[in-house]
Amino acid sequence: MDLKEQYIQKNIAYWTNRAPSYSDVNKEELCTKQKSVWSQALDDRIQAHFPDKHRKDIRILDIGTGPGFFAIILTELGYPVTAVDYTQAMLEQAQANAGVLAEKICFHQMNAEELSFADNSFDVVVSRNLTWNLPCPERAYAQWARVLKPGGLLLNFDANWYRYLYDTHAEAEHRLDRENVRTSGAADDTAGTDVQAMEAIARQAPLSRLFRPQWDLEILSSLGMRAAAIQKYGNRYGRETSG
Repeated sequence: MDLKEQYIQKNIAYWTNRAPSYSDVNKEELCTKQKSVWSQALDDRIQAHFPDKHRKDIRILDIGTGPGFFAIILTELGYPVTAVDYTQAMLEQAQANAGVLAEKICFHQMNAEELSFADNSFDVVVSRNLTWNLPCPERAYAQWARVLKPGGLLLNFDANWYRYLYDTHAEAEHRLDRENVRTSGAADDTAGTDVQAMEAIARQAPLSRLFRPQWDLEILSSLGMRAAAIQKYGNRYGRETSG
């Protein structure tokens, strides 16, 4: 087994074991203001991009759906949604969390870097907290661009999550953030995470040591994608690009 395959298997094992607790995080989000914030943010961007199309006619692909957060809120808005994830355990959690909506969502177990959909299949591709973790993110972006229809929209929400492992400035900011969470009593977004295991994975992830979103923009540009907007929230980025 080569290093890439070892990395993939380590990832699958981690997220399979993490699925129930990660699902709890998503279920909590679905019961708080986070749901309405994300719902409006996604809907506003999609409607602005397709002002003359009805929601029912805008096909969306949710890549790395995890416990189904994006798939659920987009389906509630009236969009036809296809949701994929690499691990069966995550898909089972997503289907359970979707409840009666599960019948409206097309779930598939699939590698984000090897999509089996035909070219030009979707109007919108969405993803959250996935790209940083991929073994070949440039291959993933090529696949996402391939399945998007001409003029389609890519909404990718990700971050330099583990840049602090390689950058002293990022490490100092990370330590300050951890201290602020501890002293303020704010919700800890690392709750339930095996930080040591994730850092071990992050050290093998190619994007951990790169500067983002600069790297992403270069790759997307080479694929003929046009960056429409980039927003930064701390070390988290939302990228809106169109083909």
